[in-house]
Amino acid sequence: MKRYETLYGISGKAPPASVKGVYVDLNDLIRIQHKARGFTFLPRQPVHSLLSGRHASRMRGRGLNFEEIRRYFAGDDIRTIDWKVTARTRKPHTRVFTEERDRPAMLLVDQRINMFFGTKVNLKSVTAAEAAALSAWRVVELGDRVGAIVFNDTDTVEIRPHRSRNTVMRILQAVTEMNQVLSADSEAKSNPGMLNVVLENAFRNASHDYLFAVISDFDGADETTQRHLLKMSQHNDVICALVHDSSATDLPPSRNFVITDGELQIELEIGKERMRKKVVELASGRIAKVLGWQKNIGVPVLPINTGEGVAEQVRSLLGHMTPVARR
Repeated sequence: MKRYETLYGISGKAPPASVKGVYVDLNDLIRIQHKARGFTFLPRQPVHSLLSGRHASRMRGRGLNFEEIRRYFAGDDIRTIDWKVTARTRKPHTRVFTEERDRPAMLLVDQRINMFFGTKVNLKSVTAAEAAALSAWRVVELGDRVGAIVFNDTDTVEIRPHRSRNTVMRILQAVTEMNQVLSADSEAKSNPGMLNVVLENAFRNASHDYLFAVISDFDGADETTQRHLLKMSQHNDVICALVHDSSATDLPPSRNFVITDGELQIELEIGKERMRKKVVELASGRIAKVLGWQKNIGVPVLPINTGEGVAEQVRSLLGHMTPVARR
């Protein structure tokens, strides 16, 4: 994979969509289905999962719906005995519950111009797309509905949750289309505030009993972002997938880089130690701020590096599960 010469995108003309790691291919996102194994967003996490222990405090399980009260039979769980009915009828009765199986998931997938950057293996936009595909396939495999809001700096595409392969294909198509119009030469202006707009709209349209997975580099995240996430997490499960590039903490040696906001640009001499230190402090500080949400507001944050395989990172962060322990 070539090293890209800007900190905001690829200099010069955008390469063809067939260049792996620069743009996503729909067929590749379909094939990720075969890697969507061995992890879960639900409780009963493996011991090494990021969501286990104290990190699982906001990860609620599927609920139980009360169905009926009936006579107690040998082998029934004595903890479900209804003692009031038992006392009144003088015969043991038990409460029967059915598992609430419907748990829709909404994927919020960032494809803004700030995501069009990377130094190893993938651009952030590609890694986010792959993470979205992996999540969508896994959710449907586990029998839940999945939907998405795919957004860039100006537009959003919302796909309502359904439990079907066709819905996953619609999500992957929307991600692919937004991804393939990204370009360093694009006239699109960076819109940091779009993140908060999407979070607010997502919560307004699905206010409770959802799993929200926000897949982004969280450019533009501020106090309002935290408030939105905290409010969403009060009646939903929320997971943030923080997509980041290794250059945030490990800059390439002695190379000049061009930073652009889409209108203006400057050249940084990162071969100079003082400049390298400032760039790393700025980038790593933003990442640390987002990672801090896990402690500050109780929202799990999964750091996903563009330089490594997405499926492997997710399984490592969530803890690899044996085939018999699907949930």
